[in-house]
Amino acid sequence: MRIDPSTLDLKERVVNISRVAKVVKGGRNFRFSALVVVGDENGHVGVGIGKSIEIPEAIRKGIEDAKKNIVEVALVENTVPHTIEGIFGTGKVLIMPASEGTGVIAGGPARAVLELAGLKDVRAKSLGSNNPKNMVNATINGLSRLKTAEQIAKLRGKIVEEILG
Repeated sequence: MRIDPSTLDLKERVVNISRVAKVVKGGRNFRFSALVVVGDENGHVGVGIGKSIEIPEAIRKGIEDAKKNIVEVALVENTVPHTIEGIFGTGKVLIMPASEGTGVIAGGPARAVLELAGLKDVRAKSLGSNNPKNMVNATINGLSRLKTAEQIAKLRGKIVEEILG
């Protein structure tokens, strides 16, 4: 299901800007690559990458790309419903629920995604690569696969009490 970004009040956060070089006959051509996360802090978050000769243009392109890749996150009382591991390439991020008042405990790139998704109490641990692109995409992968007890009950054709025991 595609989410329309124009209906959401999105906030942007630049996670990483890197200078990339292409070596050509006359020397090196430098460009900038910007990794951007957008979210409405209410269960919707997306990630995008933009490249350009100038940094502001790369960020603008990254924001446009992120708006095209928004996923919905299942939230339960400002935390995640269950522990899940997000994987992207060699990047692995373990996302765990936390009790009220814990806050967001996570490394840089994963923290940006979790905060813009609207999670207030959550713990995350990077297990694989600490490359920002892999970490952000692994976090998005984990968040997109979260399911609440209501969603699982509906899938199985049961009521929530039967699932929870």
